[in-house]
Amino acid sequence: MLVSLRPRTFAARLDSRTDSTPLARLFLRAYLAGLPSGDHYSDTAELLLGELFANAVRHSDAPADRRIEVRFAVVGDRLRIEVHDAGTGRPVVRSAFPDEECGRGLFLVNALAEHWGCCPRSGGIGKFVWALVAPALPVVVTV
Repeated sequence: MLVSLRPRTFAARLDSRTDSTPLARLFLRAYLAGLPSGDHYSDTAELLLGELFANAVRHSDAPADRRIEVRFAVVGDRLRIEVHDAGTGRPVVRSAFPDEECGRGLFLVNALAEHWGCCPRSGGIGKFVWALVAPALPVVVTV
């Protein structure tokens, strides 16, 4: 029997529109459902993906017809989420004022991801933002 040590990766390109965010999360849920312990990542991973995807839509200076690519892979026991866009801007964590409706996305990413960062895309066009998600420990309830 041949066993692959390469992680199983999922990738999809979606329209650069806010209403594509639920589809990105749906793809992530489907990907995680196919993993033996995918449910250990789901809540945190969905929240992080939603924030990263929404930031790519809102803050990218790329032409509107450019797509956003999402990638998921389990590396070791960590889930790696990547969101690729053709924009030039780099994400910055900032503090939002209490009455602001937006501005907390990267604050949440910074708080919930084990690690995250931003790298240039190969080919020199755009960037990708990645986040590593540690598995949540199962909750054991004793009565």
